[in-house]
Amino acid sequence: MAKLHTATQSSSALVPDMVSARQPSAASAREMLRRFIGWLDAFGPVSQDPYDFWASGLGAAAKRIYYRHRLLGTIAAAPFVALDLVAPRSRSLVRRPTRSPIADAHYATGFFELARADADASYIDRGRAYLAALEESRSPLYEDPAWGYPFDWPSRYGTFRADWPLITSVPYGYEAFEAGHALTGDPHYVAVMEGVARFAADEIPVTRAGAEAEAAAYSPFDRRQVVNASAYRGYLLTTAGNRFARDDWLEAGRRNVAFVLRSQQDDGSWPYSMDGADDFVDNFHTCFVLKNLAKVRRITRAEDVRDALVAGYDFYRAHLLDDAGLPCPFARRPRLTLHRRDLYDYAEGITLATLLEDEIPAAGRVLERLVGDLHRRWALDDGHFATRELVIGRNTVPYHRWAQSQTFHALVRVVATAS
Repeated sequence: MAKLHTATQSSSALVPDMVSARQPSAASAREMLRRFIGWLDAFGPVSQDPYDFWASGLGAAAKRIYYRHRLLGTIAAAPFVALDLVAPRSRSLVRRPTRSPIADAHYATGFFELARADADASYIDRGRAYLAALEESRSPLYEDPAWGYPFDWPSRYGTFRADWPLITSVPYGYEAFEAGHALTGDPHYVAVMEGVARFAADEIPVTRAGAEAEAAAYSPFDRRQVVNASAYRGYLLTTAGNRFARDDWLEAGRRNVAFVLRSQQDDGSWPYSMDGADDFVDNFHTCFVLKNLAKVRRITRAEDVRDALVAGYDFYRAHLLDDAGLPCPFARRPRLTLHRRDLYDYAEGITLATLLEDEIPAAGRVLERLVGDLHRRWALDDGHFATRELVIGRNTVPYHRWAQSQTFHALVRVVATAS
C-alpha cells in the first residue's frame, strides 16, 4: 500500500461521523462519494461520450453540413438528435467506449485530494493508476505532455483532430500531477508538470488584443479568441510560473488574464468567444472562466481579478440559476436546445462554490442547494449520476468526460474543504 508523503500529512483528517460544520452538504457529498466509488470500481475507466454520434463518419458529415447550410444540416443531423433523445445508448453502435484524458485527470486529482482529506493512503494507488493512464494518452505530436479529446471534434471553424492538444484539457493534467507530487513527493511528477506548462507557453498561439492583453487559442492549430481557453492558459502559466520561477510564464499568464477581464461585459457575463458568431452565454463555460480567475486570485491577490469575480458571480446567480437556485443551461442560447438541466453545470457550480465561499458568502448557499439537489434527484441507485434532464425524461447513460469525473472531483472538494 502506498504511503502518504510525510511532508504533506495533515492533522485535519476528516472523520465520517464528524464531517464538518458545513451541513448537510459535506455529509451528502461523502455518502455520494462512497456509492460512486463502488460504481466506478465495477464500471471501469472507459465509457461512451456525448460526442459519439458527431465523431462518427455520418455524424461528423451532418455537423459539417449544419455549419455551412443551417436548414440542410438540421435535416441531416435530425436522426442523430432523435437517437440521442430517445435511445442514447444507441451511440454504442457507432463508436466503442474509450478513455478520456480529462476524465482520468479529474479522477486522479480527486483520489489524491481524498487521500489527503481522509489520511487514507489506499486512494494514492488509485490516483497513481490514473496518472499512468494520462502518461500513456498524451499527444504523440509533441515532446512535452499535452492532451486533447479521444475523438475528432467537428466545429464551425474546422475539425479538431483526436491527437491535437487542447488548452481546455491540458491544465487538468498539470493539476493531476501536482496533486500526485503533493502526496508522494515523486520528482517525476514535477518534471511532467514543467513539461505541461512549457507546452502551454510555447505551443498555444496567442492573438494580441490591446496593449496588455492576449487571447489564447484552443490548440496549436487555430487562432481563436475563446474566453475560457484564455482563462485556462492564464491560470496554468500563473501557477506554473510561480512554482518554477519563470517570469516569462507569469507575464504570459497575466496577459491572458487581462484579455479575460477586458472581455467581461457590463452585466458581468462573458460571451463564449470574442471572434465571431459564438456569442452565447452558458452555465459551465461561465464557471470555467470564474474558477480559473478564482485560482489566479488566490495566487496573485489581484483586486481587478476579485472585482471581475464578484461581478461574474452576481451574473451567474441572477441568470444561470433559476428561482429555486438550480442551474439553467443558458443565459443566451446559440440555438434551440432540448435539455432543461445538465450534470456538467452541477459539477462546475459546486467546484466554483468551494473556491469562492471564503470570499463571496453567497457561494456557500449556492453550494448547499446544488449538493442537496444532486443528492436528491441526480444520484442513481447504482452510484453514478444522471447526465441530463431533457424536455421529456432524462439521459442516465454515464459518460466519464461529461460529467461523471467532474462531479466526483467536485464532491471530493466539498469534503476536503469542509472545516
